[in-house]
Amino acid sequence: MRPKYYTPNEVSVHNTLKDLWVSFLGKVYDLTPLCDDYAGDVLLKPVIASAGKDISHWFDKKTKEIRTHVDPVTGCVFPYTPHGRFVHIPPPCPRTDWTNDFGRPWWKNDSFCIGILSAKTRFIKIINTLTSQEHIIEVCSEEIMSEILDRYLKWNQHAASYTWKYNGVNLDMGKTLEQNGVADEDEEFYKLSMNDDEFLPAIHLYFNDDLTEA
Repeated sequence: MRPKYYTPNEVSVHNTLKDLWVSFLGKVYDLTPLCDDYAGDVLLKPVIASAGKDISHWFDKKTKEIRTHVDPVTGCVFPYTPHGRFVHIPPPCPRTDWTNDFGRPWWKNDSFCIGILSAKTRFIKIINTLTSQEHIIEVCSEEIMSEILDRYLKWNQHAASYTWKYNGVNLDMGKTLEQNGVADEDEEFYKLSMNDDEFLPAIHLYFNDDLTEA
């Protein structure tokens, strides 16, 4: 089963206590259940403050553990939490009001992981040749065309009843834009100081006269 890809913008809108996502180390996590379990706990504050954001800087990329530092007074290694100690991080000294019987810490709990953060997003223009409507949408470069079609359904519920073409050639819905020859030229436009919004690749949709797929 293919993983679900998300754009940073999609993650950013989930930024409330009742709907809290974060991303780190290339993955997206829905921490809403964690917030429910620790409602009212002061240790939840750093997590809430980071709602909708990428927190990869909290982690060591090699070990995938919380970053650590050496306490200058004790010489002991402790988690590095400049934004404050958070859920599942032990206190610096033994305390009777903290136990480690919670199981796996949340950053190692795969049940919170809902997908992959796109390494590169891009914008494309989709033109419905039947209605002449145009929409510019942000997609993940890793997504295949059928997944991009799913994104477009909010504007056209019958999108699957169209033939998708680029430069007059039918697109393979099981391949990515790049694999279909729809090159990502963002870097080139940047080097040339050109506004890439004016030169977005255009995907044309041709109606198949069949509304059996909705």
